[in-house]
Amino acid sequence: MDIATILGAVTGFSLMFAAIVMGGGITWFINVPSLMIVVGGTIGVTFMNFPLNSVLGVMGVLKNAIFHKETSPTELIKNLVEFSRVARREGILALQSLIKQVNDPFLVKGINLAIDGLEPQVIGDIMDIEVEQLESRHKYGAEVFTAMGTFAPAMGMMGTLIGLVQMLMQMDDPSSIGPAMAVALLTTFYGVVLANLICLPIAGKLKTRSTQEILLKQLMTEGIKAIQSGDNPRIVEQKLLAFIEPKKRAEVSDEGSE
Repeated sequence: MDIATILGAVTGFSLMFAAIVMGGGITWFINVPSLMIVVGGTIGVTFMNFPLNSVLGVMGVLKNAIFHKETSPTELIKNLVEFSRVARREGILALQSLIKQVNDPFLVKGINLAIDGLEPQVIGDIMDIEVEQLESRHKYGAEVFTAMGTFAPAMGMMGTLIGLVQMLMQMDDPSSIGPAMAVALLTTFYGVVLANLICLPIAGKLKTRSTQEILLKQLMTEGIKAIQSGDNPRIVEQKLLAFIEPKKRAEVSDEGSE
């Protein structure tokens, strides 16, 4: 589970609710017609803007943002360097016994391609296609949430206009002005909350996750190509260290020299 996502959501909503409670009753901010306009309108427009399968698959994208299990690039480099040592010492077929220890399907596929004897360039081409498709899926998921973050305030403004019209049409009845004004203001509030506390942050998180995951996939691809080429483990390590921050490179080099 991504702690930063959970912590950010809890902090944002907690402070908002605290401010609401300190200023009055929380029931003042609950209005079903306003929720129907904003939430229902946002979902409806999203269905109009994207194919059905993309919108229905948004929960899988949301799960990826919240329950993402981060892979340590330093540990990955250590594993790939160890694989290169085994392959150089015992032959590429010796990696078959190590596949059971690998949990990443992408890395397993790359190792199997190397075991099958494909040329490094061919392996790189195949895995690059996988990375491109992964990037495309992640980008599409982020676009859905970005679009929802754009539509939500617009739906809120639409609800505000509806509430104002209802209020103006019933000015002769003072008791009806309050509820109509509540709809007018709360729809804008709900639209802003839905956009800025839910949709847009999730879209941003997905973009960040996509960048991180693509970098790891590229690291794996380069490592497998180097292993298949029969590079010295030290050379493999130096190639892969280029993918991580300089301050983290010492962790790999120090442990590798022990």
